[in-house]
Amino acid sequence: MNSKLTDRPNETPVLEIQHLAITYETLKGNIPAVQDVSFAIGRGETLGIVGESGCGKSSVAFGIVDFLRRNGKITGGSIRFKGQELRGMPARELRQLCGSQISMVYQDPMQALNPALRVGDQLMEVLIDHQEAAKEEAREESVSMLRQVHMPDPEQVMERFPHQLSGGQQQRALIAMALLNRPALLIADEPTTALDVTVEATVLDLFDELSQEFETATMYISHDMGVIARVADRVGVLYAGEIVELAPVRDIFLNPVHPYTQALIRCVPQLGESKETCCLQPIRGRVPSPKALPEGCFFAPRCDYARNACQRDHPLLRTINRGSLVRCHYAEDIVGGVCQRTREADLNLSPQETREDAEVIFQTRGAKTYYEQEAQSLLGMLGLGEKNYVKALDGVDLEVKKGNTLGIVGESGCGKSTLAKTIVGLESLREGQIKFLDYDLSETVEDRDLELIREIQMVFQNPDSTLNPSYKVGRQIGRPLTRFGSVKPSEAEQGVKRLLHAVRLDESYANRYPRQLSGGEKQRVAVARALATRPSMLVCDEPVSSLDVSVQAAVLNLLLDLQEETQTTMLFIAHDLSVVRYFSDSVAVMYLGKLCEVGPADAIYAPPYHPYTEGLLSAVPTPNPSLEQKRIRVTGEVPSALNPPQGCRFHTRCPRKIGAICEEQEPPAVHAGNTHTIYCHIPLQELREVEPVLTQIDADRKFAADTQD
Repeated sequence: MNSKLTDRPNETPVLEIQHLAITYETLKGNIPAVQDVSFAIGRGETLGIVGESGCGKSSVAFGIVDFLRRNGKITGGSIRFKGQELRGMPARELRQLCGSQISMVYQDPMQALNPALRVGDQLMEVLIDHQEAAKEEAREESVSMLRQVHMPDPEQVMERFPHQLSGGQQQRALIAMALLNRPALLIADEPTTALDVTVEATVLDLFDELSQEFETATMYISHDMGVIARVADRVGVLYAGEIVELAPVRDIFLNPVHPYTQALIRCVPQLGESKETCCLQPIRGRVPSPKALPEGCFFAPRCDYARNACQRDHPLLRTINRGSLVRCHYAEDIVGGVCQRTREADLNLSPQETREDAEVIFQTRGAKTYYEQEAQSLLGMLGLGEKNYVKALDGVDLEVKKGNTLGIVGESGCGKSTLAKTIVGLESLREGQIKFLDYDLSETVEDRDLELIREIQMVFQNPDSTLNPSYKVGRQIGRPLTRFGSVKPSEAEQGVKRLLHAVRLDESYANRYPRQLSGGEKQRVAVARALATRPSMLVCDEPVSSLDVSVQAAVLNLLLDLQEETQTTMLFIAHDLSVVRYFSDSVAVMYLGKLCEVGPADAIYAPPYHPYTEGLLSAVPTPNPSLEQKRIRVTGEVPSALNPPQGCRFHTRCPRKIGAICEEQEPPAVHAGNTHTIYCHIPLQELREVEPVLTQIDADRKFAADTQD
């Protein structure tokens, strides 16, 4: 898209930041979190801000509205809103301005919404306080805004408390609150990180609509390159508190100039790429601490192009390549340097045909896991009423071959994590069978023998919740080594060193506590601990969803390396369909406790699709302007698993519903190819004729057409 500032060169920017510097005061001295940040955002324009954790993205956002922590202060530069200087403005005036003309949408809506007040009261308060609106007028306006953000049943939502809303509804309520005063500037700090891909797609559509309707200037912060490609007109790449590249979104993704921008893009799997054809390239090292910034270019220690001058002289932000700004001494020499991420010989993956011929070692047949619902009525409390069950897993048939990876995708509440917990014995199986090798997995972990527990291990989403903060890393890895008899107690220390080396950490990490590690290092320790028992199967539940893109790439490559070395079978659960496609040999798509589709990964990501699969793929933001994505939105909320719909469970939200048969009869298993099964009433031939979600296009021609429009 074309920059609104370029369209209206004589118009005063809504937000203009010049040489912003932010410092945090600590007992060990002042820490310069933001060094030199300059950018402007025009009316109706969206500026995306990207970078790894610790680069200063949120500090810039909070500095604009003076929401820094107590020890944070702006030490240099200028912040102008519609030409008016905000730095030094009296706190009362700034609060009034922020309430009426500048709004912010946070990553976690539950931290921004008051849990003790009804949603309607919180919305109305904005209008009553800042516009002195009457109560009835404020209520009507609030209901109208909830409709504009596509909130289902807005009148009822007004009467609910935040905890009675789903995550997507909470975020939409927060966005509605932010937009009630028709702000000139909207700051969005990771607003979709915790949302399902379908809800994320509708929220991103909403940002587009609001930008066009209200001409709101938007600063959108995210670590997700696909999201930034989806919403932004221009992109600012932040590294170690500095802008290192600022350019139109098309140039950032098709022709990045700074080595850091190129490196970020190389870390991200794109929809359609697989581990057989593509190799992710993580950035070595980590973002430097603001307390110990290197001399010269801050990125030089991690840069593949660094020369002597980079170690010595700090580069200035300068213009290059059709007006793009870049902070690099040798930018002209590396233009177009986004490498081809073709698979190299360093990871000799077993051929696909070999993995397909392997024996089946894991299998489920009619697996059901129910949760008994707490009694709500008096009869129920007395044990006389009919028991209700949440049907989290409701008849699932799967199989995985030795050394293969089965990816499992679907929205929150579809049963992914329940399946994982049932497999490892954290939940009990109600009906059906789950078999692994010669073991029956119907019993919970308390009743399983040590040999079975040893064979199946799990890597959880959040290592902070699974690593004991009181114990050193070496003790936590060594415990399963000796507990399961993998090594003798006298050999435990050597075993810990071996496992640390296996996950690419040196032996010094054995003497560190979890708090002394980065997020990626903690997840590597969690993987090492899971591998201590030499399991035959590893269950990974969202193992990379909370990690920066570079750390995510490193962990994915690590898991691939380990799988190839040990022939470990894996179940890989994730909400990012690009990551699942890259990592998995086969994929299962789940919805409300049942399978919609299962088959080889390449078959799942191409027609014929189940309508739900098609909707998920259409919702995935992809950081590739050369791909045109079909726009299909799965609207509405996921029904309750306590009382799921009859017939096809997806029929209440299906854009391709064909009639009463979908409402009355469970869909049959339609065999679309070798091991590819679709559970749908739509005839297979009709599903085959559906257009692909992604189509390769001429990006330059599309950009020219968008510019003319």
